[in-house]
Amino acid sequence: MLKDFVKAVQPEGDEFKKELKEAQEKLFRYQMQIKEAKLPVMVIFEGWGAAGKGSVIGRVIKSIDPRFFRVKTMNSPTPEEKRYPFLHRYLLEIPEAGKFAFFDTYWMNEVTTQLMEGELSEHDYKQRVRSINTAERSLTDNGYLVMKFFFHISKNEQKKRLKALLANENTSWRVIADDLHENKHYKEYLDVYEQYLEDTDRAAAPWYIIDASNKKWAELQVLRFLNQGIDTALKNHALAAPIRQNVFPLNSIPKLSEVSLDDKVLTKEEYDKELDRLQEELSGLHNILYRKKIPVIIAYEGWDAAGKGGNIKRITSALDPRGYEVHPIASPEPHEKARHFLWRFWNRVPKDGHIAIFDRTWYGRVMVERLEGFCSENDWQRAYNEINEFEKELADWGAVVIKFWVQIDNQTQLERFTDRQNTPEKQWKITDEDWRNREKWDQYETAVNEMLQKTNTSYAPWYILESNDKKYARIKALQIVVDSIRKACKEKD
Repeated sequence: MLKDFVKAVQPEGDEFKKELKEAQEKLFRYQMQIKEAKLPVMVIFEGWGAAGKGSVIGRVIKSIDPRFFRVKTMNSPTPEEKRYPFLHRYLLEIPEAGKFAFFDTYWMNEVTTQLMEGELSEHDYKQRVRSINTAERSLTDNGYLVMKFFFHISKNEQKKRLKALLANENTSWRVIADDLHENKHYKEYLDVYEQYLEDTDRAAAPWYIIDASNKKWAELQVLRFLNQGIDTALKNHALAAPIRQNVFPLNSIPKLSEVSLDDKVLTKEEYDKELDRLQEELSGLHNILYRKKIPVIIAYEGWDAAGKGGNIKRITSALDPRGYEVHPIASPEPHEKARHFLWRFWNRVPKDGHIAIFDRTWYGRVMVERLEGFCSENDWQRAYNEINEFEKELADWGAVVIKFWVQIDNQTQLERFTDRQNTPEKQWKITDEDWRNREKWDQYETAVNEMLQKTNTSYAPWYILESNDKKYARIKALQIVVDSIRKACKEKD
């Protein structure tokens, strides 16, 4: 892409000034249409050191109301940021619907720098590229416009600019050792950049190569492509994204109606004995996974009144409170609804060595949001694959991902609802919404069965907890958690 880059013809004189002004005015008009259409726009600037990315960002944003954009520079990851998945710090910065986010470098800089410095193997590089392509495709499928610009200058032009910056005491601070190293090894960097651009150039989020030999000309090129991209996105914004085929291995799992409940019981003596044993083992394993920096994600879904809270409590009772967090998931807040539906869960991913427990999860997309009409059919149909991709990213990072469906029968739920309704200290647990959801039992069961069948992957399996007897379900969950963590710790030896 860079090696065979053909420069566009630059307008001259008054023609240049006229086109630049018109492009700036067009972007100004588009911002209100973007707000009304709730179109989130990500503009990513990459390129050679001293190619003028920062100054062009400054020029472009002058055409936009400052309430509708923000600018973010993604520096090298800090030690704390390295304790999270690679995509984590980037996806936290995605814009809300109807707003712009301008990035002075995004994930390209981290990947290519680590590749040049020998920190990434070929295998790791390919995995990073897959993660990036998947993330960008998921963003565009969910309505984002992703515009990616690479600012290209020659080795001699870069050398001249670096020399000029260093000669002025007010600008010398802008030149870092990496810039000088990049210029000295221009050919090697060119090969790496070329490979990365080709590997991440996709129809949904293509690369635009900018001739950055002149800053005003670079601004006009960016505005041309940006306005064109916005125009196309506004016209296509209402169109449904394609539903992707699942490419991940799925394991078989029984339908809820096939799960036997009545014979899954424990006596109090059996329960107390197993509870003590398993909690003691889990407590010891928590120290080991912290030392080995293994993240654990435990996801709970299930029927209302199935016993999720009590189940979670028996697990957390065995853990060091400094090393875990429980996330009760309710309806998304306005700022969460304005972003990709997985954004609020990326926000809650644990760092390595820690445990995150979710009471309700990202699977709300294919259950309550599906049945209550909070998203389109295309949205929830796409979500199965998007969730499998999300969980694969976590598993590839090294996380232990455990998913529980807490199962009870219809009659047991009715008995527990009635008990809650008639017991003053339990009445806070029952709401009108619970009763309304109960009327849709059959619809929910159909949705849950489809969810289990389409997302029971080998790397993030579902476990059904038979919970007519809560004691049985608690012990089964503890045993699964202990076995899973023990296995992960052993594999890390």
